[in-house]
Amino acid sequence: MRKRFNITGSCKPQKHYMVNLADRIKRIKEEYVDEGSYFVINRGRQYGKTTTLQVLGKYLAKEYIVFSLDFQKMATKKFTDETTFSNAFVEKLFIALKDADTNEEKWIKEQLLDFKNSHIDFEMDELFTFLSNLCEASPRPIILMIDEVDSASNNQVFLDFLAQLRGYYLEREETPIFHSVILAGVYDIKNLKLKLRPESEHQYNSPWNIAAKFKIEMHFLPEQIARMLEEYEADYPIGMDIQAVAKEIYAYTSGYPVLVSSICKCIDEDLPEEKEFETPQMAWTKQGVAKAVKNILKESTPLFESMVKQLDIYKDLQAIIEGILYQGMRIPFEVDVNPINIGKMFGFLKEVNGQVAIANRMFEMKLLNIFITKEALNSESYRYGEGNPYGGKMIIEAVV
Repeated sequence: MRKRFNITGSCKPQKHYMVNLADRIKRIKEEYVDEGSYFVINRGRQYGKTTTLQVLGKYLAKEYIVFSLDFQKMATKKFTDETTFSNAFVEKLFIALKDADTNEEKWIKEQLLDFKNSHIDFEMDELFTFLSNLCEASPRPIILMIDEVDSASNNQVFLDFLAQLRGYYLEREETPIFHSVILAGVYDIKNLKLKLRPESEHQYNSPWNIAAKFKIEMHFLPEQIARMLEEYEADYPIGMDIQAVAKEIYAYTSGYPVLVSSICKCIDEDLPEEKEFETPQMAWTKQGVAKAVKNILKESTPLFESMVKQLDIYKDLQAIIEGILYQGMRIPFEVDVNPINIGKMFGFLKEVNGQVAIANRMFEMKLLNIFITKEALNSESYRYGEGNPYGGKMIIEAVV
């Protein structure tokens, strides 16, 4: 089967062209997991979080028992109360080991099954007593990974679960619990709390202040993009200037993963159908990258749809971005200022020389298009003149 560039769901090395994650995964293990850290991987939409967790889980399985859960697959009603959640959580742990092939994993699975069969409608305290006993008796340290924690963002029971994890973490020398906990999502835990309880006195009371700061970059560097293109070139020897194309892709995307893959996918699958690119070699050029960017910006993608949605919700963030794009405003980058923090969290903003900047060139182009279009639609001259084929004067005469 032909390998392709993927922009939907997680990437599979055997099916998709993708950046090699080996160095990143090794660093996460050595700097965070092996140290027993609890941490959160917060990045914008389609930033490679799920792919990273899947690769990391397989890598860690050599030394640890790994429970890999996805809260997106957990129905909202499972967060109704702590009893419902606790029962559902144990079920998810059991399912996570459905392919258990080591004696240690099979033993863990047996313990989960015995607990399920001997306990009915247990609550959070009983759940954590069991988890503590399980972690203490486990032949290998246990790692808990939860993807899409945003799915639980409006549920008090999940915050209670985090609070329990925090309490056990602080006492884990005396009361065993998971060796490391890894959460992944767009929102950081402080913002989960803010969404659920927006009253000012609660905004900064996070149940997850034990988390280690995750400092590993997840964007793609030009040399990483180049190595991915080398793999493509090995399959299809078209003679592209790999370094030049990689640098051009990076210049537009700043390494935002889904944008990198989108450009490559467009060049590979769509540009050969256009007259100006008669051969693949002509498509895999700086001109081809520019054309791919132009095509992508015309599309309605999940990432761009999310961008529009968030700007409508966070008006202060929109004002900052408009000020930068329209007026060239220089705004000091202070992450504790909420709209700046929100913009960074979504991947729209970044810090450049101590100033707030738009995260990449493609976002600049898309955001400017969005603002110009909105301004045109809201302007009197557009609605009663330029936007009407008959002109404003004829509209006035007709009304009169």
